[in-house]
Amino acid sequence: MTAEEVVKMRTVVDLTRCQGYAQCVFLAPAMFELHGEEGLLYATAVPDDQVERVRQAAAACPVQAILLGEEVNSGAR
Repeated sequence: MTAEEVVKMRTVVDLTRCQGYAQCVFLAPAMFELHGEEGLLYATAVPDDQVERVRQAAAACPVQAILLGEEVNSGAR
């Protein structure tokens, strides 16, 4: 990761809440992936070019299992 590729957001999915509706997979396929019939794999670090897609995915989750957090970078002012 270069200095220009600073991650400003993190994603956490509450897998006990996730029901496998896969709305996140359709809205942000670079960040979320179904593994098998019900297993969800996801990236925790959200690159800048995926932030809007991940926000849409979190909003579309029928059980609100996707949590978003702002990341504080060590180089931030």
